[in-house]
Amino acid sequence: MVPVGIAVYLYLLITIPPNISNSRTDQEKIVRIPRGSSLTEIARILENEEVLTHPTLFVWLGRVGGYQHRLKAGIFYVPTHLSTYHLLEYMTHPKPATIKVTFPEGERITLYASIVQKRLGIDSARFVQLANDPNFCRELGISASSLEGYLLPETYFFPYDISAREVLRFLVRQTLSIFQEDSVRRQMQRLGMSMHQILTLASIIEGEAMVDSERVLISSVYHNRLKRGWRLQADPTIQYLIPGKPRRLLLKDLEIDSPYNTYKYAGLPPGPINNPGRRSIMAALYPAKTSYLYFVATGDGGHHFSRTAAEHARWKRKFDRVRRQVRRSRISQ
Repeated sequence: MVPVGIAVYLYLLITIPPNISNSRTDQEKIVRIPRGSSLTEIARILENEEVLTHPTLFVWLGRVGGYQHRLKAGIFYVPTHLSTYHLLEYMTHPKPATIKVTFPEGERITLYASIVQKRLGIDSARFVQLANDPNFCRELGISASSLEGYLLPETYFFPYDISAREVLRFLVRQTLSIFQEDSVRRQMQRLGMSMHQILTLASIIEGEAMVDSERVLISSVYHNRLKRGWRLQADPTIQYLIPGKPRRLLLKDLEIDSPYNTYKYAGLPPGPINNPGRRSIMAALYPAKTSYLYFVATGDGGHHFSRTAAEHARWKRKFDRVRRQVRRSRISQ
Protein backbone atom coordinates (compact mmCIF):
# COMPACT_ATOMS: atom_id res chain seq x y z
CA MET A 1 0.00 0.00 0.00
CA VAL A 2 1.34 3.46 -0.99
CA PRO A 3 1.84 5.79 2.00
CA VAL A 4 -0.65 8.68 2.15
CA GLY A 5 2.06 11.33 1.80
CA ILE A 6 3.49 9.77 -1.36
CA ALA A 7 -0.01 9.29 -2.81
CA VAL A 8 -0.83 12.96 -2.23
CA TYR A 9 2.49 13.99 -3.76
CA LEU A 10 1.86 11.87 -6.87
CA TYR A 11 -1.66 13.20 -7.14
CA LEU A 12 -0.39 16.78 -7.07
CA LEU A 13 2.30 16.04 -9.65
CA ILE A 14 -0.20 14.41 -11.96
CA THR A 15 -3.02 16.94 -11.72
CA ILE A 16 -1.48 20.37 -11.00
CA PRO A 17 -0.24 22.32 -14.02
CA PRO A 18 3.52 22.98 -14.34
CA ASN A 19 4.88 26.20 -12.85
CA ILE A 20 6.04 27.81 -16.08
CA SER A 21 6.62 31.56 -15.87
CA ASN A 22 5.04 32.39 -19.24
CA SER A 23 2.20 29.91 -18.80
CA ARG A 24 -1.28 31.24 -19.68
CA THR A 25 -4.48 29.37 -20.36
CA ASP A 26 -4.37 30.60 -23.96
CA GLN A 27 -0.65 30.04 -24.46
CA GLU A 28 0.44 27.34 -26.89
CA LYS A 29 3.73 26.17 -28.34
CA ILE A 30 4.37 24.44 -31.64
CA VAL A 31 5.88 21.02 -30.99
CA ARG A 32 7.15 18.49 -33.51
CA ILE A 33 6.94 14.79 -32.63
CA PRO A 34 8.82 12.67 -35.19
CA ARG A 35 7.19 9.48 -36.40
CA GLY A 36 8.23 6.43 -34.35
CA SER A 37 9.21 8.44 -31.25
CA SER A 38 9.19 6.49 -27.98
CA LEU A 39 7.55 7.68 -24.77
CA THR A 40 10.93 8.72 -23.44
CA GLU A 41 11.76 10.66 -26.61
CA ILE A 42 8.37 12.39 -26.58
CA ALA A 43 8.84 13.33 -22.93
CA ARG A 44 12.26 14.80 -23.71
CA ILE A 45 10.85 16.85 -26.61
CA LEU A 46 8.01 18.19 -24.47
CA GLU A 47 10.45 19.05 -21.68
CA ASN A 48 12.75 20.88 -24.12
CA GLU A 49 9.76 22.87 -25.39
CA GLU A 50 8.94 23.81 -21.77
CA VAL A 51 5.47 22.28 -21.73
CA LEU A 52 6.43 19.38 -19.42
CA THR A 53 8.27 19.63 -16.10
CA HIS A 54 8.17 15.97 -14.97
CA PRO A 55 9.31 13.80 -17.89
CA THR A 56 9.95 10.75 -15.69
CA LEU A 57 6.41 10.84 -14.35
CA PHE A 58 5.11 11.35 -17.91
CA VAL A 59 6.87 8.18 -19.05
CA TRP A 60 5.75 6.19 -16.01
CA LEU A 61 2.11 7.24 -16.41
CA GLY A 62 2.33 6.54 -20.12
CA ARG A 63 3.51 2.98 -19.56
CA VAL A 64 1.07 2.26 -16.73
CA GLY A 65 -1.84 3.65 -18.72
CA GLY A 66 -0.89 1.94 -21.99
CA TYR A 67 -0.25 5.20 -23.89
CA GLN A 68 2.79 3.92 -25.78
CA HIS A 69 0.93 3.44 -29.07
CA ARG A 70 -1.71 6.15 -28.62
CA LEU A 71 0.44 9.27 -28.78
CA LYS A 72 0.42 11.03 -32.14
CA ALA A 73 3.34 12.02 -34.36
CA GLY A 74 3.36 15.28 -36.30
CA ILE A 75 3.50 19.02 -35.62
CA PHE A 76 0.99 20.27 -33.08
CA TYR A 77 -0.12 23.17 -30.94
CA VAL A 78 0.52 22.13 -27.32
CA PRO A 79 -0.84 24.18 -24.38
CA THR A 80 1.76 25.16 -21.80
CA HIS A 81 -0.59 24.97 -18.81
CA LEU A 82 -1.51 21.25 -18.73
CA SER A 83 -0.72 18.92 -15.83
CA THR A 84 1.38 15.86 -16.52
CA TYR A 85 -1.62 13.57 -16.81
CA HIS A 86 -3.68 15.98 -18.93
CA LEU A 87 -0.70 16.60 -21.23
CA LEU A 88 -0.35 12.85 -21.71
CA GLU A 89 -4.05 12.62 -22.52
CA TYR A 90 -3.87 15.65 -24.80
CA MET A 91 -1.07 14.11 -26.87
CA THR A 92 -3.42 11.29 -27.90
CA HIS A 93 -5.52 13.81 -29.87
CA PRO A 94 -3.43 16.98 -30.27
CA LYS A 95 -4.50 19.94 -32.40
CA PRO A 96 -2.45 20.02 -35.64
CA ALA A 97 -0.40 23.18 -36.05
CA THR A 98 -1.27 25.28 -39.08
CA ILE A 99 0.36 28.10 -41.02
CA LYS A 100 -1.54 31.02 -42.51
CA VAL A 101 -0.85 31.35 -46.23
CA THR A 102 -2.27 34.08 -48.47
CA PHE A 103 -2.36 33.65 -52.23
CA PRO A 104 -3.00 37.03 -53.90
CA GLU A 105 -5.49 37.36 -56.75
CA GLY A 106 -4.29 37.67 -60.31
CA GLU A 107 -0.85 36.15 -59.79
CA ARG A 108 0.77 33.24 -61.56
CA ILE A 109 1.88 29.82 -60.39
CA THR A 110 5.52 30.91 -60.15
CA LEU A 111 4.68 33.47 -57.45
CA TYR A 112 2.54 30.94 -55.58
CA ALA A 113 5.52 28.59 -55.67
CA SER A 114 7.72 31.16 -53.95
CA ILE A 115 4.99 31.76 -51.35
CA VAL A 116 4.65 28.09 -50.41
CA GLN A 117 8.42 27.71 -50.26
CA LYS A 118 8.71 30.64 -47.86
CA ARG A 119 5.66 29.81 -45.73
CA LEU A 120 5.49 26.01 -45.86
CA GLY A 121 9.02 24.94 -46.78
CA ILE A 122 7.78 23.33 -50.01
CA ASP A 123 10.30 23.17 -52.85
CA SER A 124 9.20 25.82 -55.38
CA ALA A 125 10.60 23.92 -58.36
CA ARG A 126 8.62 20.83 -57.37
CA PHE A 127 5.47 22.94 -56.98
CA VAL A 128 5.85 24.47 -60.47
CA GLN A 129 6.71 21.10 -62.01
CA LEU A 130 3.62 19.46 -60.56
CA ALA A 131 1.36 22.37 -61.50
CA ASN A 132 2.48 22.03 -65.12
CA ASP A 133 2.32 18.25 -65.29
CA PRO A 134 -0.54 17.18 -67.63
CA ASN A 135 -0.79 13.81 -65.90
CA PHE A 136 -1.26 15.43 -62.51
CA CYS A 137 -3.80 17.83 -64.02
CA ARG A 138 -5.81 14.89 -65.32
CA GLU A 139 -5.54 13.23 -61.92
CA LEU A 140 -7.31 16.29 -60.49
CA GLY A 141 -9.98 16.22 -63.18
CA ILE A 142 -8.49 19.10 -65.19
CA SER A 143 -8.18 18.54 -68.94
CA ALA A 144 -5.70 21.42 -69.36
CA SER A 145 -1.94 20.91 -69.37
CA SER A 146 -1.40 23.40 -66.53
CA LEU A 147 -3.18 24.36 -63.33
CA GLU A 148 -2.74 28.05 -64.11
CA GLY A 149 -6.10 29.65 -63.38
CA TYR A 150 -7.32 26.73 -61.26
CA LEU A 151 -5.65 27.72 -57.97
CA LEU A 152 -8.22 29.80 -56.11
CA PRO A 153 -6.50 32.74 -54.39
CA GLU A 154 -7.58 33.32 -50.80
CA THR A 155 -6.13 33.02 -47.30
CA TYR A 156 -5.88 29.45 -46.03
CA PHE A 157 -4.46 27.60 -43.04
CA PHE A 158 -2.29 24.58 -43.87
CA PRO A 159 -0.62 21.98 -41.63
CA TYR A 160 3.14 22.31 -41.31
CA ASP A 161 3.95 19.05 -43.04
CA ILE A 162 1.70 19.43 -46.09
CA SER A 163 3.19 18.48 -49.48
CA ALA A 164 3.17 20.35 -52.81
CA ARG A 165 0.78 17.77 -54.20
CA GLU A 166 -1.64 18.27 -51.30
CA VAL A 167 -1.56 22.07 -51.55
CA LEU A 168 -2.29 21.99 -55.29
CA ARG A 169 -5.03 19.44 -54.84
CA PHE A 170 -6.63 21.61 -52.14
CA LEU A 171 -6.47 24.84 -54.19
CA VAL A 172 -7.93 23.16 -57.26
CA ARG A 173 -10.74 21.69 -55.16
CA GLN A 174 -11.67 25.21 -54.00
CA THR A 175 -11.99 26.36 -57.60
CA LEU A 176 -13.93 23.30 -58.72
CA SER A 177 -16.39 23.78 -55.86
CA ILE A 178 -17.53 27.06 -57.45
CA PHE A 179 -18.55 25.23 -60.61
CA GLN A 180 -20.42 22.47 -58.80
CA GLU A 181 -23.32 24.79 -58.02
CA ASP A 182 -26.36 24.01 -60.18
CA SER A 183 -26.95 27.71 -60.85
CA VAL A 184 -23.38 28.10 -62.13
CA ARG A 185 -23.72 25.07 -64.41
CA ARG A 186 -26.96 26.44 -65.85
CA GLN A 187 -25.33 29.82 -66.44
CA MET A 188 -22.41 28.21 -68.29
CA GLN A 189 -24.91 26.44 -70.51
CA ARG A 190 -26.67 29.74 -71.23
CA LEU A 191 -23.35 31.34 -72.11
CA GLY A 192 -22.21 28.31 -74.12
CA MET A 193 -18.89 28.35 -72.27
CA SER A 194 -16.84 25.71 -70.46
CA MET A 195 -15.21 26.03 -67.04
CA HIS A 196 -11.84 26.46 -68.75
CA GLN A 197 -13.19 29.31 -70.87
CA ILE A 198 -14.79 31.01 -67.86
CA LEU A 199 -11.52 30.82 -65.92
CA THR A 200 -9.61 32.15 -68.92
CA LEU A 201 -11.96 35.13 -69.21
CA ALA A 202 -11.91 35.63 -65.44
CA SER A 203 -8.11 35.81 -65.48
CA ILE A 204 -8.25 38.61 -68.06
CA ILE A 205 -10.85 40.47 -65.99
CA GLU A 206 -8.59 40.01 -62.95
CA GLY A 207 -5.72 41.51 -64.90
CA GLU A 208 -7.77 44.57 -65.88
CA ALA A 209 -9.88 45.36 -62.81
CA MET A 210 -8.68 47.59 -60.00
CA VAL A 211 -12.12 48.83 -58.97
CA ASP A 212 -14.26 45.96 -57.73
CA SER A 213 -17.54 47.32 -59.07
CA GLU A 214 -16.09 47.45 -62.60
CA ARG A 215 -15.49 43.71 -62.90
CA VAL A 216 -18.99 43.01 -64.27
CA LEU A 217 -18.67 45.95 -66.69
CA ILE A 218 -15.30 44.76 -68.00
CA SER A 219 -16.82 41.31 -68.31
CA SER A 220 -19.73 42.72 -70.34
CA VAL A 221 -17.30 44.33 -72.81
CA TYR A 222 -15.50 41.06 -73.40
CA HIS A 223 -18.70 39.04 -73.66
CA ASN A 224 -20.07 41.55 -76.20
CA ARG A 225 -16.87 41.33 -78.23
CA LEU A 226 -16.87 37.53 -78.12
CA LYS A 227 -20.46 37.47 -79.41
CA ARG A 228 -19.42 39.63 -82.37
CA GLY A 229 -16.30 37.60 -83.08
CA TRP A 230 -14.10 40.60 -82.38
CA ARG A 231 -10.59 40.54 -81.00
CA LEU A 232 -10.60 41.15 -77.24
CA GLN A 233 -7.55 43.46 -77.44
CA ALA A 234 -6.85 42.83 -73.75
CA ASP A 235 -3.59 44.31 -72.50
CA PRO A 236 -3.12 41.68 -69.73
CA THR A 237 -2.73 38.97 -72.39
CA ILE A 238 0.21 40.92 -73.84
CA GLN A 239 1.73 41.44 -70.41
CA TYR A 240 1.50 37.66 -70.00
CA LEU A 241 3.83 37.25 -73.00
CA ILE A 242 6.44 39.73 -71.80
CA PRO A 243 9.04 38.42 -69.30
CA GLY A 244 9.58 40.29 -66.07
CA LYS A 245 7.44 42.78 -64.24
CA PRO A 246 4.48 44.53 -65.93
CA ARG A 247 5.45 47.62 -67.91
CA ARG A 248 3.88 50.06 -70.34
CA LEU A 249 3.12 48.27 -73.59
CA LEU A 250 4.76 49.31 -76.84
CA LEU A 251 3.33 49.01 -80.35
CA LYS A 252 5.84 46.28 -81.15
CA ASP A 253 4.49 44.24 -78.22
CA LEU A 254 1.10 44.07 -79.93
CA GLU A 255 2.75 42.26 -82.85
CA ILE A 256 4.02 39.30 -80.81
CA ASP A 257 2.87 36.19 -82.65
CA SER A 258 1.17 34.06 -80.03
CA PRO A 259 -2.31 32.61 -79.56
CA TYR A 260 -2.30 34.58 -76.29
CA ASN A 261 -2.04 37.85 -78.24
CA THR A 262 -5.65 39.01 -78.25
CA TYR A 263 -4.69 41.97 -80.43
CA LYS A 264 -3.84 39.59 -83.26
CA TYR A 265 -6.29 36.73 -82.74
CA ALA A 266 -10.02 36.77 -82.05
CA GLY A 267 -11.63 34.85 -79.22
CA LEU A 268 -10.19 33.75 -75.92
CA PRO A 269 -6.52 32.77 -75.51
CA PRO A 270 -5.75 29.05 -74.96
CA GLY A 271 -5.94 29.26 -71.18
CA PRO A 272 -5.85 31.48 -68.08
CA ILE A 273 -3.05 34.01 -67.77
CA ASN A 274 -3.16 34.11 -63.96
CA ASN A 275 -5.17 32.75 -61.07
CA PRO A 276 -8.37 34.79 -60.82
CA GLY A 277 -10.22 35.34 -57.57
CA ARG A 278 -13.80 34.43 -56.81
CA ARG A 279 -15.09 37.92 -57.68
CA SER A 280 -13.61 37.84 -61.16
CA ILE A 281 -14.88 34.30 -61.75
CA MET A 282 -18.40 35.39 -60.81
CA ALA A 283 -18.06 38.47 -63.02
CA ALA A 284 -17.09 36.25 -65.96
CA LEU A 285 -20.15 34.11 -65.27
CA TYR A 286 -22.56 36.96 -64.69
CA PRO A 287 -21.58 40.03 -66.76
CA ALA A 288 -23.56 43.24 -66.51
CA LYS A 289 -26.13 43.69 -69.27
CA THR A 290 -24.63 46.52 -71.31
CA SER A 291 -23.91 47.45 -74.91
CA TYR A 292 -20.34 48.51 -74.08
CA LEU A 293 -17.70 47.45 -76.55
CA TYR A 294 -14.70 49.49 -75.35
CA PHE A 295 -13.07 50.76 -72.20
CA VAL A 296 -10.01 52.84 -71.44
CA ALA A 297 -8.21 53.69 -68.20
CA THR A 298 -8.99 56.96 -66.43
CA GLY A 299 -5.57 57.15 -64.80
CA ASP A 300 -6.83 56.64 -61.25
CA GLY A 301 -7.48 52.89 -61.38
CA GLY A 302 -10.91 53.12 -62.99
CA HIS A 303 -12.12 53.01 -66.59
CA HIS A 304 -14.39 54.86 -68.99
CA PHE A 305 -16.74 52.54 -70.88
CA SER A 306 -17.99 53.29 -74.39
CA ARG A 307 -20.50 51.92 -76.89
CA THR A 308 -18.94 53.38 -80.03
CA ALA A 309 -15.44 53.70 -81.44
CA ALA A 310 -15.81 57.49 -81.66
CA GLU A 311 -16.74 57.77 -77.99
CA HIS A 312 -13.89 55.47 -77.06
CA ALA A 313 -11.44 57.58 -79.09
CA ARG A 314 -12.46 60.73 -77.18
CA TRP A 315 -11.87 59.07 -73.83
CA LYS A 316 -8.57 57.67 -75.07
CA ARG A 317 -7.34 61.10 -76.16
CA LYS A 318 -8.23 62.46 -72.74
CA PHE A 319 -6.32 59.66 -71.01
CA ASP A 320 -3.29 60.23 -73.28
CA ARG A 321 -3.27 63.91 -72.25
CA VAL A 322 -3.34 62.93 -68.59
CA ARG A 323 -0.50 60.49 -69.13
CA ARG A 324 1.62 63.12 -70.89
CA GLN A 325 1.03 65.58 -68.05
CA VAL A 326 2.12 62.99 -65.49
CA ARG A 327 5.21 62.19 -67.52
CA ARG A 328 6.16 65.88 -67.82
CA SER A 329 5.67 66.47 -64.10
CA ARG A 330 7.96 63.54 -63.31
CA ILE A 331 10.66 64.88 -65.64
CA SER A 332 10.48 68.34 -64.06
CA GLN A 333 10.91 67.02 -60.52
